[in-house]
Amino acid sequence: MQSNKISFKQFIGFFIVAVRGKEQDLTAISIRRAIFMLSIPMILEMLMESIFALVDILYVSKVSVNAVATIGLTESVITLVYAVAIGLSMAATAIVARRVGEKDLDGASRAAVQVIILGVLVSIIVSAVGIIYAKEILGLMGAEPDLIAEGYGYTQWLLGGNVTIMLLFLINAIFRGAGNASVAMWTLILSNGLNIILDPMFIFGFGPIPAYGVEGAAIATTIGRGTAVIFQLMILFYGYSKIKIRIKDLVVRSAVMLNLIKVSLGGIGQFIIGTSSWVFLMRIMSEFGSEVLAGYTIAIRVMMFTIMPAWGMSNAAATLVGQNLGAGQPDRAERSVHITSKYNAFFMGMVSIVYLLFAPQIISWFNTTPEVVKYGSLCLRILASGYIFFGYGMVIIQSFNGAGDTKTPTYINLICFWLFQLPIAYLIAITFNAGPIGVFCAITAAEVLVTIVGYIWFKKGTWKTTQV
Repeated sequence: MQSNKISFKQFIGFFIVAVRGKEQDLTAISIRRAIFMLSIPMILEMLMESIFALVDILYVSKVSVNAVATIGLTESVITLVYAVAIGLSMAATAIVARRVGEKDLDGASRAAVQVIILGVLVSIIVSAVGIIYAKEILGLMGAEPDLIAEGYGYTQWLLGGNVTIMLLFLINAIFRGAGNASVAMWTLILSNGLNIILDPMFIFGFGPIPAYGVEGAAIATTIGRGTAVIFQLMILFYGYSKIKIRIKDLVVRSAVMLNLIKVSLGGIGQFIIGTSSWVFLMRIMSEFGSEVLAGYTIAIRVMMFTIMPAWGMSNAAATLVGQNLGAGQPDRAERSVHITSKYNAFFMGMVSIVYLLFAPQIISWFNTTPEVVKYGSLCLRILASGYIFFGYGMVIIQSFNGAGDTKTPTYINLICFWLFQLPIAYLIAITFNAGPIGVFCAITAAEVLVTIVGYIWFKKGTWKTTQV
C-alpha cells in the first residue's frame, strides 16, 4: 500500500486482514496502511456501540418520555464513571503501546494486570453508592418525583453493575495498545449484540421474563457487558493476543501501579472535567421540562452514532503515536496524527450534511412528540455545524493521550469546558432567557475552541518527549 491508490480487490483484502486481526509491526508498514489496519476494527467496534445506543433509546422511547429522560439523567452521572474508566484506559493504551513498541511484551502484560486491579477497586465503591443512593442521585439532577419513581431501578442497575463498564473499557484499551484492535472489536460486537437481543425481552417482557420497563434496559446492558468481560478475560489468560496474563502476574506491583496512576491521573482529570461539564449541561436542560430533556437526550444519542466511529479512528492515532514513540520514531508519530486528522474531519463533514438536512426526520424516528422533535432536531443541527472541527480536534487530543501526555488535554478541557462552555451556556440559556439554544451553541463553540487550542499546543511538539 505504498501508493495512494489501491484497487477494490486490494481494499477488500486489507479489510479482511484488519478484521481478522493478523498481527503486524505497525511501526514498520506504511503509515496509511497502519491507520487502515487499526481504524477499520476500531471504527466497526465503535459503530456497534453507536448502533446499540440508538436501538436502546428506540426501545425505551416506546415506554414513556420519563423513561427517555431517566436515561439522559443517569448517563450524565455515569459519565463520571466513564471518566475514570477512560482515564485509566488512556494510561493503559499509552503504556501498553509504548512497551509493545519497545518489544517488551512482559512489561505490557504487567501493566495490563495493574489496570484491571485498579478498575475493580474503583467500581466496587461506585456500585455501593449507586445502589444505595439511586433516588437521591436522580433528585440532585433535577428529576421530578414521578420520574424518580419510574426510573430509579435503571439507575441502580447501571451504577451497581458498573464493573462491567469499567472492565470492558480497560481490557479493550489494553488490546488497542497492543495493536490487537480486532479483538476489541469482536468483544464489543458480542456485548452489544447481546444487548440488542435482550433489551426488548427485559423492557417489554418475554415468556417468563416480566416487563421491567426502563429498568429492563439496564438489566440487559449489564448482562451483555458482563458476558463480554468474561470473553475478554479468557482471551487474556489463554493468550489469543499479544498480551497474555499468567497466574504469577496476578500480584500488585507497586512500581508499575504508581506509573499507571501517574499517567492516568491526567486522563481521569481530563475526562472528569469534560464529562462533569455534560452533567451541568444536563442540569441546565432539566430546567426546561421532560420533553426538551428527552429531545436533547435523543439528539445526543444520534450524535454518538457518528462520534463513536470517529472516536475509533482517533484511538487508532493514539496507538500509532504510542508505538512509534516506543520505537524511537517521533516524526512518524506526528505524520500519523496529521493524516488521521484529515480523514476524520472529512468523515465528520460528510455526516454533518446529513444531520443539517434531515434532523427532524431523524429525531421523529425515536419520538413524534412535537416538542421533543423540535428541540432534538435543533440540537442536532447546531452541534453538526461544528462537526469538522470536532473530528479534527478529536484526533489531536487523542494523540497527546497516546503519547502518555494526559496533562495537556486536561488543561485544554479545563479552559474550554469549565471556563468557557458552562458560563456561556448558563449565561445565554438562563440569564438571557434564550432557552435550550444557548446550551446547544455553547457546546459547539467549545468544541471549536478545543480544536484550535489543541492544534496550537500539538505543533509545539513537547508531547514527543513524554516518558511513560
